Amino acid sequence: MRLRFCFAYGLILGSVLTGPALAVEPDAPERLISRADAVRILVQDRLGQPFRNETEFEKADHGALVEYYADADHKTVWVDENGLRPRARQMIRELQRAGNYGLNPDDYDLPEEIILASNDKTPTARLAEFEHKLSHAVLAYVRHARGGRIAPGSLSGYLDPTLELADPLEVMEKLETLDDPAPYLRSFHPKHPQFEALRQALLKVRGGADEGKKRVVLPRGPALKPGMAHEQVAILRKRLEVPVAEKDGETPGPATVYDSTLEAAVRKFQKSRGIKVDGIVGPGTRRALNGGSVVPKNREKTILTNMERWRWIPDNIDKLNIRVNIPEYRFRVYDGEQVVHAERVVVGKLKNQTPIFSDKMEYLVFHPYWNVPNSIKKKELLPYLRRGGGGGGWFSSYSRPRILQAHNLYVKYRGREIDASRVDWNRVNIANYRFYQPPGGRNVLGFVKFMFPNKHAVYMHDTPTKNLFNQTRRTYSHGCVRVRNPRKLAEIILARDRGWSSGNVGAAIQRGKNQHVNLNNPIPVHMTYFTARVEKDGKITYFGDVYGHDSRMARALKL
Repeated sequence: MRLRFCFAYGLILGSVLTGPALAVEPDAPERLISRADAVRILVQDRLGQPFRNETEFEKADHGALVEYYADADHKTVWVDENGLRPRARQMIRELQRAGNYGLNPDDYDLPEEIILASNDKTPTARLAEFEHKLSHAVLAYVRHARGGRIAPGSLSGYLDPTLELADPLEVMEKLETLDDPAPYLRSFHPKHPQFEALRQALLKVRGGADEGKKRVVLPRGPALKPGMAHEQVAILRKRLEVPVAEKDGETPGPATVYDSTLEAAVRKFQKSRGIKVDGIVGPGTRRALNGGSVVPKNREKTILTNMERWRWIPDNIDKLNIRVNIPEYRFRVYDGEQVVHAERVVVGKLKNQTPIFSDKMEYLVFHPYWNVPNSIKKKELLPYLRRGGGGGGWFSSYSRPRILQAHNLYVKYRGREIDASRVDWNRVNIANYRFYQPPGGRNVLGFVKFMFPNKHAVYMHDTPTKNLFNQTRRTYSHGCVRVRNPRKLAEIILARDRGWSSGNVGAAIQRGKNQHVNLNNPIPVHMTYFTARVEKDGKITYFGDVYGHDSRMARALKL
């Protein structure tokens, strides 16, 4: 029975492909299936061919198309009885403009030969090819707009954003209803103001427009201090665009004298770059001044990689959110898109990078214990402990080996305090032992930590090593983010979430006791990596590619 059905189905389809079928009876329909239905059937056949070497993202798109075209209630999206629908030509034009949004038009396989010529005489097989290719191209564009051009984790284990990709089946069902799908397609791009600012910068760069005149670079020289006279002070004025100030109509003083107006400009610059604000142009400030003036060799690549990373940040960011920008060594607290607080941070070393991901802060801990991670136990403690053996040797007469005393560390095994000097560390698995620092002035987490539990075991915290915040390059941690002025951050968070006053926070600090404070409304936290930031005046500030993510992404995106 099935064989006869298939034979009859083939006759019907064949007649549709070659021309109108004659009616068997005078009142019978001219065609047993419509031309559009025949296109849908042929698209099904194309989708049923053996998979090519597809990524996981592409397999999801493919599966959605199989499901869409298998449903007889779904209409063909791009063709009908008369050839191409008007929306098809609109979509083609939009895909060809993909470069305006930082995407690559060449990534979309379009059947160029029938774009302009398709009509009611076009062979059904060619229409099916068009329907199939354009649907694949549109789903790829939508995925790319949401950050799905590459799998970030394939470039580095430290790149772990949560991509919010659109449901491809829902996209197809929506496209079927739209007369002009172009605005819908553009709606998948990020809504963040920085994304749009970078997009405009990209259009200027591609149009040959200069981003602005190149800033002056300070050569090597002595520390420039307020009140001193030196030829480089004049260069500093040009760099910061600070003319010599006139006083009561008098002739301006020498441009080589470091006056109060210039000092104010230097302090403002230092504050904006997260450098110690002292008005002195020492090595750190000099590097920052020159770093901000050095434009990347390929500005277009830098802009494109930064636009791509904005696709990783959710559009629906909660009203209060925290964003750490690793290359800038800075975090900001946002109320929507309004910055309410910004401060310097210390981030991970090159071998212990701070990962790129998003999560939600759930609680704070005042006067926390520090539990040593297994990675530090194995790589940094164990070699010292094994060198000392199971007692005696270089250990002191105290119950703790000197390495533990030096870092105020204690050890527990199965919940019980033990004498670490009596353990043969050559024979045991150090991961089974808890090494910890109790709360106090020597605790590496300081007086507060901000917890957003995640698989990377990364969080934000205070630190007793405050001097590191005065460094220009601040990559010193094992991956966590050390915060300058953590009390201010705690006050902002707890005032908004719990109604705490500054006095409440101060009391928690003064008590000196371990205290968990749960948040009623978890706060989104985003570990980001932006090496280009568009300022309010339209100029771009560039930051160093400290972890090399720009280079990896540029290669993967074939920029």
